[in-house]
Amino acid sequence: MHASEIQTLVEAQRAYYRSGATLPVDFRIIQLKKLYAAIKAHEDDIARALRADLGKSQYEGFMCETGLVLSEITHMLRHVRKFARRKTVATPLAQFASHSYKQPVPRGNTLIMSPWNYPLLLTLDPLVNAIAAGNTAILKPSAYSPATSEIMRTIVEECFDPEYIAVVTGGRTENQALLEQKFDFVFFTGSQAVGKEVLRHCATHLTPAVLELGGKSPCIVDASANIELAAKRIVFGKFLNCGQTCVAPDYILCERSIKDAFVAEAIKQVKLQYGEKPLSNPDFGKIVNERHFHRLCGLINAEKVVFGGASDEDSCRIEPTIMDNVTYEDAVMGEEIFGPLMPVLTFDSFDDVVDDLKTKDKPLALYLFSSDTRHIDRVTKELSYGGGCINDVVIHLATSEMGFGGVGESGMGSYHGKEGFDVFSHTKSIVDKKTWIDLPMRYQPYRSKFYEKLLHFFLK
Repeated sequence: MHASEIQTLVEAQRAYYRSGATLPVDFRIIQLKKLYAAIKAHEDDIARALRADLGKSQYEGFMCETGLVLSEITHMLRHVRKFARRKTVATPLAQFASHSYKQPVPRGNTLIMSPWNYPLLLTLDPLVNAIAAGNTAILKPSAYSPATSEIMRTIVEECFDPEYIAVVTGGRTENQALLEQKFDFVFFTGSQAVGKEVLRHCATHLTPAVLELGGKSPCIVDASANIELAAKRIVFGKFLNCGQTCVAPDYILCERSIKDAFVAEAIKQVKLQYGEKPLSNPDFGKIVNERHFHRLCGLINAEKVVFGGASDEDSCRIEPTIMDNVTYEDAVMGEEIFGPLMPVLTFDSFDDVVDDLKTKDKPLALYLFSSDTRHIDRVTKELSYGGGCINDVVIHLATSEMGFGGVGESGMGSYHGKEGFDVFSHTKSIVDKKTWIDLPMRYQPYRSKFYEKLLHFFLK
C-alpha cells in the first residue's frame, strides 16, 4: 500500500472507532465468534501456509499456532464480560458520599506489528485481545512469511470491514508509513533493533506501546536435575520451529559434574525425536530465508560440534546441532541464535552463575532444571527475566491464565488472557459524587479548628 492509502485507512478506522460501534461487549463477542469460525474453516489453508513459510508440519502448526489462537479466543469469549465490567473500589471517608469505581475502556485505534517465526500466533493472539477490549486494529505481518500473511488477509477480509480490522502487507516501506501515522496504541513483536525504531516513532506522538522482543535466554541444568527428562524437554524446546522461537533456551549452562551425561542424553534425544538423519525428517522445519541460513552457518564452530552441524543450502535446513565446551567468547554467544544450534557451557559454582547472570541483559525467558529448592528460590526471586519454567521450557507462554512479556532489554508490557485485555484497555478511575450532602471542610476560608481536626482525622 502507498503511504496515502495507509493514511486513508487509518483515518477510516479512526472515524469508525469514534462512532462507538466497537464499544458494546455484545459486538465484541460477535466479532470473536466470527474470527473463530473463519480460522476453523481455513485450518488446512493455514497449515499449508505455515509449511510453505517455515516448513512446519500440520501437527506442529496446530499445536504452536492455530490451536493457541483458538484457545485464546475461547478464553476471551468466556471472560470478556467480566473483564469489561466496572469494578467498585473503596471510597475514603473524606470523599463521603460518593461511589468510586474503575472502568476499562478501549485504547482506540491500534497497530499490531508481528514477526515471521510464529506468524499466525503472534499476529492473531494480540488481535484477539484488541477485539475483546473494543479496539480497531491494523495488522502488519512480516514480509518474510508471505503465505501466512496472505491467508490471514483472507480471514480478516471475510470477517471484518477494513475500517474495523485490516491487514497491511509489504516490507519496510509499509512499516515506515504505518509508524508515521498517529495511533492510540502500538503492539510490536520482533527484534530489539526494530523495537528501538518502533519506540522512537511512538515517542513522536507520545503513543503508548508494548514491545515483545527477545534476547539470549539461558537454561541452567544443575547436578540435582533429572538429566534424562531435562535433555528430553530441552531438545523439544530448543529445536521446536527449527530453533526459531523467541523463548527457546538460547544456551545451556550445565554443572560440570553432570555435563558429559547431559550432552550424551541430549544427543540421544535428538535422535529419538528427529531421527538419525534430521534433514530427511519431513516434520523438521527450515530456516526462514537464505540470509538467516548463512548467518547461522557462520555461528557453527566445527571444532566444538559434538552432534549435527550438517546443512542443506537449497532447502535452507540445518541439522539440530549441539556444541560442547563453548565459552562466552565464541561467536555463537555473541548474539541471539534463533536457530537449531545448542551451545553448552559449563559451570562449577551455581552461585557464580546467578551472580554473573545479574550482570547480563535481562532475557525474555530463563529456565532452570533442578530439584534444589535453594537454587530454585535464587533464580525465581533474584534474577530479572520476562518469564520461564522450572524443569521445563517454553510452555509458560501457552496459557491464557498468565501474562507473557519481557522486561528491560527483552521488552515491556505483557499480554494473553486478562493481561491482554488490560494492555489493550485504559482503566479510568471515576468518583461519582452524590449531591445530597456537601462536606464544607475543603472550602476556604480555612479558619475552623473543628474542620482542621476533622481533616486530620480523615487524612491519617
